[in-house]
Amino acid sequence: MDYSKYQTLAFRKTGNVLIMSINRPEAMNAVNATLHTELSRVFADIAADTSVNAVVFTGEGRAFCAGGDLNWFKNITPPQLDVLIIEARKIVLDLLELPQPIISAVNGPAAGLGATLALFCDVIYAADTAKISDPHVLVGVTAGDGGAVIWPWLVGVARAKEYLMTGDSLTAVEAERIGLINHVVPADQLMAKVTALATRLSNGSQMAIRSTKSSVNKVLRDTTNLLFDTSLALEKECFSSPFHKRAIAAFSEMHRPKHSESQKAVQRQADSTDHSGDRL
Repeated sequence: MDYSKYQTLAFRKTGNVLIMSINRPEAMNAVNATLHTELSRVFADIAADTSVNAVVFTGEGRAFCAGGDLNWFKNITPPQLDVLIIEARKIVLDLLELPQPIISAVNGPAAGLGATLALFCDVIYAADTAKISDPHVLVGVTAGDGGAVIWPWLVGVARAKEYLMTGDSLTAVEAERIGLINHVVPADQLMAKVTALATRLSNGSQMAIRSTKSSVNKVLRDTTNLLFDTSLALEKECFSSPFHKRAIAAFSEMHRPKHSESQKAVQRQADSTDHSGDRL
């Protein structure tokens, strides 16, 4: 498989283990239009790569993925939004259908779509310095790109609603405590731990491992089929709301909004994350 065509994803092989990194470190690996399109294609490419038995998914630099790049959304047109929704659905479904085991190595902030990508992986490791959040509501849109599907399965409905409706961030330690992730490890040990598990899985019975994964994932596929189209449609509607437009402007201009407690909450979330702003 030729992965050189990808502009915003980096790849390297260790035996039969493919290590894939989101490669926009200058933007905390925030998802712009190019990266979104590439994410909608890459999992199908990996699925067809017979040389890959296991995948490690991480981010270059200080972040795993800081979510959607809000600069992308400032002037998005209705046709572009239609494409975004189609791609969003394909990202999650292709990730669920990936036959090889995939392990996320959350090396830093994982927010919004970044959290979704990490949490839909088969096993989730996080550095002890990482934070996880789904702040869609803070910019006035539904947590529609997969958060409403995966968070309840991992932590239960009540906890999922709390974090999805507030957009609050969790430390890696807290995320492990409530069952959102599998393991929290010292940051300098993260890749070694994840690569060791990926190597172990790549050397095991591929028929047994893949069929076990497929069987367990059936419940996630059924839930995705039940909820995902609705959550994406609701998220799409929110893009035209006045709150969303004000929130985008507040993030983009990097100043604290006035006269609105809800807008102040948006800015507080931006200030509390260790990146340059402009993320969903």
